[in-house]
Amino acid sequence: MIRVLVVDDSAVVRRILEDELSRLPDIQVVATAADPFEARDLIAIHGPDVITLDIEMPKMDGLSFLERIMRSHPMPVVVVSSLTQGNNAAALRALALGAVEVVPKPGASWSVPDVAQRLARAIRAASVASLERLEARPPSPPVPGVAEGMAALLNRGNGGTPSTRMIVIGASTGGTRAVETLLAGLPADSPGMVVVLHMPAGFTKSYADRLDSILPLHVVEAEDGALVTPGTVLVAPGGYHLVMRKAGGRCTVHLRAGPPVHHQRPAVDVFFRSVARSVGGDAVGVLLTGMGADGAKGMLEMREAGSYTVAEHESTCVVYGMPRVAVELGAAVDVLPLGEIGEAVLKAARSGTDGVARTRTAATRPSPSRPPHRGGNREGVAP
Repeated sequence: MIRVLVVDDSAVVRRILEDELSRLPDIQVVATAADPFEARDLIAIHGPDVITLDIEMPKMDGLSFLERIMRSHPMPVVVVSSLTQGNNAAALRALALGAVEVVPKPGASWSVPDVAQRLARAIRAASVASLERLEARPPSPPVPGVAEGMAALLNRGNGGTPSTRMIVIGASTGGTRAVETLLAGLPADSPGMVVVLHMPAGFTKSYADRLDSILPLHVVEAEDGALVTPGTVLVAPGGYHLVMRKAGGRCTVHLRAGPPVHHQRPAVDVFFRSVARSVGGDAVGVLLTGMGADGAKGMLEMREAGSYTVAEHESTCVVYGMPRVAVELGAAVDVLPLGEIGEAVLKAARSGTDGVARTRTAATRPSPSRPPHRGGNREGVAP
């Protein structure tokens, strides 16, 4: 049973969240609090496993309270925030401070059942998250010598037209920090990249804008028909599935409606499968930290289509869920700690993925108990 403390200044929101969560057999709301000072006392009394936290509250704002919690008594926190520009920026700050996930409040854009379902998944993920891996960590170091000759690589043989080589990344719980860490170690002229994260509509643009302001890469929220180009990172917008299309040597992404997959929209599986079918061996696939199985089957299709694929190693995952399933399926060519993934994917893009992935075909795929590795002592990844 996951014991939860709900912290929100709105009595209506507290009642709604308590009622909805109390319907679930594996979650128990042990108390609710109207402000951080009341919450502080209730934490001492009940010792909850997870806190849900509003951002805008009287006496002390949620960010200040979160910062104090993570400094003095670290515990899993899920931020529940209304969708406004200011709140979106604050929610991203909360993730930087150590919150596990951000969930929208019920309102015009989000119904109570939708929020309750998303919040329940976030609480379950938070209850098994590794808090120490949510702490601030340095970016992956830049790869020596990568920038030199990268432009020539990306433009080779096409009369100056960018090639279709690209890096595609999927992540969920803990993924906002993991993606930032990975991208921070890549040069400005890296291959075109597309990122699919499990984030609600409204937050993805704020996330892309923030990354664009701190990274040498150009980061934007993807629009329908956006072209994949070197040096640019497209972030899938919340609320839509993203698919890849290739025509005339140009790769574009397109937004699609449709039911959630793995309870998610965008879903990593939807995107990875479209990449496998449209780009094949010209793509490099990365699956980072996250709860559940989204992306694993899509990554398997990418590998079987000739892509080089890498799953994040358990030792650096906030939640070893999505990468674990990919390893069990044999979808990952390599299983690497976060700090080594940047170098691996850039080398694959430079040399061409075909020579890496197609030498390890489905017929010779290692068994789930002995996943492939590169360098170091990383045995025993699969459970």
